[in-house]
Amino acid sequence: MAAAGSAAAAELAATHDAREITLAASRAAIRSCALSIRAVQRREFAVARAHIADAASLLAQADAATADQGTVRHAGFLHDAKKEYAEANLTLAFVEGTPLPSAADLGVDPPAYLNGMAEAASELRRQVLDLLRDGDPDRAEDLFAVMDEVYALLVTVDYPDAVTGGLRRTTDALRAVLERTRGDVTNATVVARLQAAVEQTRRS
Repeated sequence: MAAAGSAAAAELAATHDAREITLAASRAAIRSCALSIRAVQRREFAVARAHIADAASLLAQADAATADQGTVRHAGFLHDAKKEYAEANLTLAFVEGTPLPSAADLGVDPPAYLNGMAEAASELRRQVLDLLRDGDPDRAEDLFAVMDEVYALLVTVDYPDAVTGGLRRTTDALRAVLERTRGDVTNATVVARLQAAVEQTRRS
């Protein structure tokens, strides 16, 4: 009995140690991803990539710590960190206009990847508004089209939330952002056309 109890206690100790390592790494990775997204919004792409590299290293530590700890590996905090990691990578790719990394490329599962994609698309709203203010409506419309394309993709993923990690809720949030942004783009387009018409009238 003592031996069996000791073995079980040792397993719990190992699980606890793995959880502590993974929780700390996940929190730090989430911070790095937030810093990366902030850098992307400022178009500091080299800084963004450096923060992404930090997050990748932290998630590698978490994966190593949970290699034999299935309970910890599937914990919500690690899923959240990987979702944020996907979001950071996809936000960078969307704004830079580079090919999107796949879930396999990033080492994340499909729920984390798709939820991260939805949140990355929502992040594009700020870029669209900045571009409209800067007088670059064509690029703004390009990024809005990316948002629309992401939403069109995600609404086709029709599985229970237990399978998708709450993707329906994340997609609904994206829809609200998309509709607000659509209104902003439409208004900016109308104003630009009116200004062009006024300018044309002045010249004639």
